[in-house]
Amino acid sequence: MIEQVIFTAGADDDIAEAYHWFESREPGLGESFLRCVEARILMIRRQPKIYRVAVDDFRRAFVRRFPYENFYEATEKAIIIYSVFHCSQNPKKWHKRLLR
Repeated sequence: MIEQVIFTAGADDDIAEAYHWFESREPGLGESFLRCVEARILMIRRQPKIYRVAVDDFRRAFVRRFPYENFYEATEKAIIIYSVFHCSQNPKKWHKRLLR
């Protein structure tokens, strides 16, 4: 299992924005969202190559119960989360983050 998980600033912003949006709709829903994101990241850490390749070496993993995807890169030592993306947004947004 890969121990280190690194969130880019963009991914941190995505999570915070979604958390606040869900909490404003229903108290506790934001916490549920965070738990689902954490559960998916745990699965990514355990089996990083199980999820589909989105582009180049970047993979995508859907968040259970919520219309979000984690876009990440797995190295031998770390998982780098680039985006926690709402599926209804323009895909160009996450694609820009993955371009190096």
